[in-house]
Amino acid sequence: MKLKNKVALITGGANGIGKVTASLFLKEGAKVVITDVNEEAGVKAATELSEISEDILFFQANVSESEQVKKMIESTLQRFGKIDILINNAGITIDGLLVKMEDSSWEKVLDVNLTGVYKCTKSVLPIMLEQGSGVILNASSVVGLYGNVGQTNYAATKAGVIGLTKSWAKELGPKGIRVNAVAPGFIVTDMTAKVPEKILKMMEEKTPLRKLGKPEDIANAYLFLASEEANYVNGTILSVDGGLVV
Repeated sequence: MKLKNKVALITGGANGIGKVTASLFLKEGAKVVITDVNEEAGVKAATELSEISEDILFFQANVSESEQVKKMIESTLQRFGKIDILINNAGITIDGLLVKMEDSSWEKVLDVNLTGVYKCTKSVLPIMLEQGSGVILNASSVVGLYGNVGQTNYAATKAGVIGLTKSWAKELGPKGIRVNAVAPGFIVTDMTAKVPEKILKMMEEKTPLRKLGKPEDIANAYLFLASEEANYVNGTILSVDGGLVV
């Protein structure tokens, strides 16, 4: 088992990539806490995941709210006593062309996708510094690397996550904490379900592998980066996109 006795905290863990990652980590011996703003989905996910292992906990939290993040960290420590891995997976989209974008759409996406990453990492950091070890994994996107029409806010947050990742890798590496990011391409999730079919088909045709990705593809990348197999990987942005950006 690659993550035996490790404690992993996964934000946005009730569905999609987060839930699949939690399942994989449990199978690899980790104790897992999933958080999500959607309580009903989170409880349902935790119940299903408990069939793999009883070492699963759900905590409802909005990652952009400091007090909720603080309580999330406290609950994790109360249950498992430490935090070895933080996956900043929570994210939202509110797409629209710049000329039509409301300020509220900009602010909501930044609050979750960028400020949430900052707040969760800052809250976990004292624990990892005291341990002298830890792994922080951030969710970026192919859109953060190359932009996308109609996703000004989302692209800005995912590019920002890359900046955070590289800065933290330099700052925290000497403390024994590795920081990396995964940049998925187009993955079949609830989020991409909102994308028109013709756009998805176009993305599939643009991808050299001629297919869209699955949540398992991203979960496997997270597993590698969280494991000791990646103990000399720090500050990297791992593209998992079927060659879309080649």
